[in-house]
Amino acid sequence: MMRSRIVILAMLVLLLSLAGFGCAKKAGGPGDGSGTSWEEQERARLEQERALREKMGQAANELAQMINFAFDSSNLTPEARQILTRKADIMKQYPQIKVIVEGNCDQRGTAEYNLALGERRAQAAAQYLSNLGIPADRLSTVSYGKERPLDPGTGEAAYAKNRRDEFRATY
Repeated sequence: MMRSRIVILAMLVLLLSLAGFGCAKKAGGPGDGSGTSWEEQERARLEQERALREKMGQAANELAQMINFAFDSSNLTPEARQILTRKADIMKQYPQIKVIVEGNCDQRGTAEYNLALGERRAQAAAQYLSNLGIPADRLSTVSYGKERPLDPGTGEAAYAKNRRDEFRATY
């Protein structure tokens, strides 16, 4: 009997203490002087987040534009330099974006030679971006050599498409 009274008393104390430590008031609710409800603030926050995702998506699309190379070369063409300059401007605008530069080659030559050439191509683009002020820790490179052709054909038009750097944006 005495034990049950102690248990009931302990539970009563526990309930009262929990009631005294209720949830903290959320900021931005009705009556906080801000003039907007929590729902309105949440809608505004979600709209800002959506707009940022849309801008970042557009930036990622622009960053994905490929550059091409001449046969057996890792030298950047004037057109490639223009494209890389636009990429650098975007990366400066969005410092959270990192880019992986993927070097590719056409199907001619040995696998080893093309891996090395693909790496030189990726490094050339990354170095150009770095020279334009993009920190090296936001850039990485990988070479796929001749393993990932865009066009599996064997003519010069197909080979020209496959001599490229691709760019993959990460966050």
